[in-house]
Amino acid sequence: MTITFITGANKGLGRETARRLIELGHTVLLGARDPERGAEAAAALGARFVPIDVTDDASVAAAAADVAGHEGSIDVLINNAGVHGPSGDPSALTGADALAVLDVNLAGVVRTTTAFLPLLRRSADPVIVNVSSGMGSLAHTHDPSRPESRVVAPLYTASKAALTMLTTQYAKALPGIRVNAADPGYTATDLNGHTGPQTVTEGTDAIVGLATERPGAGSGRFVDRHGEVAWS
Repeated sequence: MTITFITGANKGLGRETARRLIELGHTVLLGARDPERGAEAAAALGARFVPIDVTDDASVAAAAADVAGHEGSIDVLINNAGVHGPSGDPSALTGADALAVLDVNLAGVVRTTTAFLPLLRRSADPVIVNVSSGMGSLAHTHDPSRPESRVVAPLYTASKAALTMLTTQYAKALPGIRVNAADPGYTATDLNGHTGPQTVTEGTDAIVGLATERPGAGSGRFVDRHGEVAWS
């Protein structure tokens, strides 16, 4: 049975990913920062709740130790936790604003991946899925036909561009692990005030697809619900 750990999974894309993977037979470990909401979501879905704050080294280490003590290994790590940060006019942005977004969206992925690599390496087919965004694509954000080009979210977009590059670097450096990035697309979640035209089920298509691929499917890819996206 595939064991999957998902960060930021008490709501939105993370929760729907957990629900779908459980339906497909995965044992899901639902990671969330809020203990009450995380426990409620896990109980409702049939997952096991594991507290994790991806901005806190001790919390991430404790989560990995918890999984090591209970399951002993994982097969899939889904780095889903993310924040949006300020939108619009960047004139008043501060370094603290930037660090707060990067701490979750980029450094949080590094912390979690480092802590869970020993558990992944015990799997016969280890997989990492980084939930990125077309908002971090230069091509998408410069294409006037795409919704990504009409949004100004300086820190979110920069963090997701960094995350897609981080994914390629991990894929090169970890040949025994499939490391890919997913673009959910413009999905109605709390992150965007539920303005996206896609449902959360549609938004998790790429994530679930990458988490359930057969061995040898390939590493270092950027995938949306329609297929592979060029790195740009």
